[in-house]
Amino acid sequence: MTSRRSALKNMVAGSAILSGTAALTDAFAEAQQSLGAELNGKINHSVARWCYSKIPLDDLCKAAKDMGIKSVELQGPAEWPTIKKYGLTCALPWGAGLGIEKGFNNPELHDELVKSYEEHFPKLVAAGYDKVICFSGNRKGMSDEQGMENAVKGLKRLMPAAEKHGITMVMELLNSKVNHKDYQCDHTVWGVELCKQVGSEKMKLLYDIYHMQIMEGDVIATIKKYHPYFAHYHTGGVPGRAEIDDTQELNYPAIMRAIVDTGYKGFVGQEFVPKRDPLASLKQSIQICDVA
Repeated sequence: MTSRRSALKNMVAGSAILSGTAALTDAFAEAQQSLGAELNGKINHSVARWCYSKIPLDDLCKAAKDMGIKSVELQGPAEWPTIKKYGLTCALPWGAGLGIEKGFNNPELHDELVKSYEEHFPKLVAAGYDKVICFSGNRKGMSDEQGMENAVKGLKRLMPAAEKHGITMVMELLNSKVNHKDYQCDHTVWGVELCKQVGSEKMKLLYDIYHMQIMEGDVIATIKKYHPYFAHYHTGGVPGRAEIDDTQELNYPAIMRAIVDTGYKGFVGQEFVPKRDPLASLKQSIQICDVA
């Protein structure tokens, strides 16, 4: 996650299903056989740019388009024209805030954060985007209760502008065990309670399957219970955040079916770090997640 953390710092600023090897191997083999086939369309596919940073953005967009991917995400205004040139969208943009570690749980940062996002909202609207990522920040000795109180106050200041521009603030759930030590929004129930207390339909969560499998498991049950609070999803193989095939523990076809069953119409972003040929691995992930 070092590369993603570095990228984010530069902003302007099942039940987790533990499947037997045979079941996942069958799913993977089926996906392999269907490579190149027309996608089913039940999942809107996206890809996180930072995982493919060694590939020029133009080349990644071309490859994504050929695979049936509709979005290249976690990009700011400088990259949006290139993405649009290929008929793609940026399902979850960035370009505001202070990064993962400096978020809304710190009241000393509220003025700067609110200003950053309020200045960014018109850019999102002009580009045709209606979401933007945000973060809780690290605890730094703060209790979950105090962090919640602080974050609610900061986000409530921002909600009038977000609602006016039709922009949904999407706070990411991240693990604090492996990748983001001390991050506060590291459990689904904390994030859901935050959304409830902020009290706006423009406050939602990014449910990152990789991160929440590490922190709490119970992925499918969590999706079924809390899906109204989820505006975006991310993938990743556990352990190691590599390919989402039969080399890791999550049953992604079952997870995708659970997401589809909730009626979700948004995007699922592939956010794993390829250990093999990056574009071949990306194509495999799309086929694995493209459930009927």
